[in-house]
Amino acid sequence: MNSFYITTPIYYVNDRGHVGHAYTTIACDILARFNKLQGKNVFFLTGTDEHGQKVEKASKDSNLKPQDFVDKMSQNFINLIPDLGCEIDDFIRTTEDRHKIAAQALWKKLYNNNQIYLSNYEGWYSIRDEAFFTENELIKNKENGDFIAPTGAPVEWVKEESYFFKLSEWQDQLILFYTNNPDSIKPKTRYNEVLSFIKSGLKDISISRTTFQWGIDVPNNEKHVMYVWIDALCNYLTSIGYPNENSDKFKKFWPATHIVGKDILRFHAVYWPAFLMAADLPPPKRIFAHGWWTNEGEKISKSLGNVINPYDIISEFGLDQFRFFLFREVPFGSDGDFSKNSIANRVNADLSNNFGNLIQRICSFINKNCNQVVENKFNLNKDDSILINFSIEKIKNYQILLNDQEIDKAIKEIFELLSATNIYVDKQAPWQLKKINIDRMNVVLSIATEMIKRSNFMLYPIIPTSCKKVFNLLNVNFNKLNFVNICILPDKLVVINISEPIFPRIDIND
Repeated sequence: MNSFYITTPIYYVNDRGHVGHAYTTIACDILARFNKLQGKNVFFLTGTDEHGQKVEKASKDSNLKPQDFVDKMSQNFINLIPDLGCEIDDFIRTTEDRHKIAAQALWKKLYNNNQIYLSNYEGWYSIRDEAFFTENELIKNKENGDFIAPTGAPVEWVKEESYFFKLSEWQDQLILFYTNNPDSIKPKTRYNEVLSFIKSGLKDISISRTTFQWGIDVPNNEKHVMYVWIDALCNYLTSIGYPNENSDKFKKFWPATHIVGKDILRFHAVYWPAFLMAADLPPPKRIFAHGWWTNEGEKISKSLGNVINPYDIISEFGLDQFRFFLFREVPFGSDGDFSKNSIANRVNADLSNNFGNLIQRICSFINKNCNQVVENKFNLNKDDSILINFSIEKIKNYQILLNDQEIDKAIKEIFELLSATNIYVDKQAPWQLKKINIDRMNVVLSIATEMIKRSNFMLYPIIPTSCKKVFNLLNVNFNKLNFVNICILPDKLVVINISEPIFPRIDIND
């Protein structure tokens, strides 16, 4: 119960990182940081998926050997992690020896458990999606009458020898597991979608290929390589020491919480738990499927030339501003639209006007009128107690929501507290109290500063760099804060001089 293992999907290396990769990785970083604040042992994993026909083709197109190609492309994702302000515990690459050992061990376990058999496959296959489709899942291209995948990717008819996993045998067990664990897939709409898919009937799935070589060899049959999902999904086990199920790391952290895009939910919520149960391992603790981003109302695609480069956005608006927008703007789990105007409006309204302005006027007032020091005599009135109790309620709600991965709702709790604090300051008017009641002025300033500290503590997982600046401004040792002592009122506070706004306004006309 005191451990938290969170993963991004491993990212395919046939392209560079874009806003979708950034979104998932930052979401995991927020949840990892939050769980650390709760005192948990946290393990945060991301990485790259480096095998398959798509990579083999992309490497040929680049005139590179597959390993040289994936080495180059994987580095782009490794470099992106710190540039997104994320702190990971491991970066897994599926071409690593440790992963080959783990994937082959998983295969052998499934084979020995009579879950794998050799047969022939015949059906529609999409190279781009690395997925097989039944004919009733395909769409007819209106222009030429050809079939295309639901994603719009072209498909081709494939016939080859293949190993199969007995997915059909796990239909009842999966239904039972999800019926007994309704919170294991979030949001609820995705849970309903998965359960409906399973109840519609599961067929055995192909888990090996012979038409390309760039993959992990199937044990005892080197003519076959593992098909992407049994290879890729195993990465979550590799990182924590599998096949050594008795290692401290494995026992401490499995099962994991997976954050994925809705397009790969089926692989994580149907295939993956079936693989695990068939290998005598517990299924994931939770799978959260988030939505997709559009760009100014249009679907993002390379053909349209509107792929959002996170480096460009961070350079223009700032890292924390980018992180904040992604999770304040839309409900986590829903689709969202990305626009520069939306970033500017959101940052200006929440960070500059609400939070930043509160920091500026309270800290500047303390520096100018109190010689940087405010003493709290704890002579609280009704208004003070109402705001303090309100903050405790918001902190509790925030914890409940983030434990449920409802990031946007948790952020809303923070800004309800900040709005209440701004109203409190306007009503108490410390600039007037200065003339008539210094002790009362000190109480008001103490309460207001305390609310800044509590709000900042909750904002830290979302915008850590800026929040560290605020803690420095308040002379608060962030490393000593937790959800137990955050609500203790100090008897004295010292505020250092504020030189410039922490959240400068963004000029929309730039």
